[in-house]
Amino acid sequence: MTRNLAVTEDPLARHYFAPLFEPASVAVIGASARAGSVGAVLIENMLEAGYRGALYAVNPKHREIRGVSCFPSIGEVPRRVDLAVIATPAPTVPGIINACGAAGVRAAVVISAGFSDSGPAGAKLERALLENARRHRLRVLGPNCLGIMRPGIGLNATFARGHATPGALGLVSQSGAVCTAMLDWAAARGVGFSCVASLGGSTDVDFGEIVDYLLYDPKTEHILLYIEGVRDARRFMSALRAAARVKPVILMKVGRHPAGSRAVVSHTGAMVGGDDVFEAVVRRAGAVRVRTIDQLVAAAQALSSRVRPSGNRLAVITNGGGPGVMAADHASDLGITLAQL
Repeated sequence: MTRNLAVTEDPLARHYFAPLFEPASVAVIGASARAGSVGAVLIENMLEAGYRGALYAVNPKHREIRGVSCFPSIGEVPRRVDLAVIATPAPTVPGIINACGAAGVRAAVVISAGFSDSGPAGAKLERALLENARRHRLRVLGPNCLGIMRPGIGLNATFARGHATPGALGLVSQSGAVCTAMLDWAAARGVGFSCVASLGGSTDVDFGEIVDYLLYDPKTEHILLYIEGVRDARRFMSALRAAARVKPVILMKVGRHPAGSRAVVSHTGAMVGGDDVFEAVVRRAGAVRVRTIDQLVAAAQALSSRVRPSGNRLAVITNGGGPGVMAADHASDLGITLAQL
């Protein structure tokens, strides 16, 4: 099944992550006709989202899946593929990445789990995956991730149930569960997204480069981040400072205490640093840090309303004196001036 993707921008001016976020062609490797399988859901989501590029399936057991042409290997797809979405067992992934690189694929999303999150054997597979990707200069999102959405071009390369509507919020999260929770919340309220990216293990593509992409993305007006650990701190700090100057950046960072840090390592394999250092970086960059998912959701709702305060004075309206006093105290803690009515 092939569709044309209209490209109106000068290709020389496109961001180097365009093959990942704006692919003209996508191949689902591990596509399946078995209902309920990850490979089947990926194909269904791409079709139902109305992807406007060329879509291919890769599985040696089929010649067609739901009307999509299926090929035995990525090397047999008749045109060069921008983005490969991989949902095969972890031991097969390094070899598939190598084959993708040889076929000229520019970017890959690795849905598969069983890498650093699963122990030493998985960590060895992840190193092999990364070495093969770097040999071919192929960029990898994941592994062990939910996938990526770009509603504006009908790209839903995830195994999430349901779709995002087009909007201005860019969501980047290391947790697929946080992505799905935010998508469920947004769907019930008509809140749209420019981009939803699940990093998973972030063995290659990390927060810094994605924030840099969203900074220049005209469809993204606000950026939401859920962070467990940052691998490339220098690049993240640079991108965060640049983005926060021109777009609101709201982030939630977990692993603030030793128990949480240990949970992060077991979840994504990411290393976390001192929370006081991270807090100082965020403040200096001009981003806003929230502590709970409720606060992240509230920030998303406020940003999606497109209402912008013009001053720095706060009015508190309440039907009880006690809550008003608590609000005034908290405003003072935050350095917010109460308006004189």
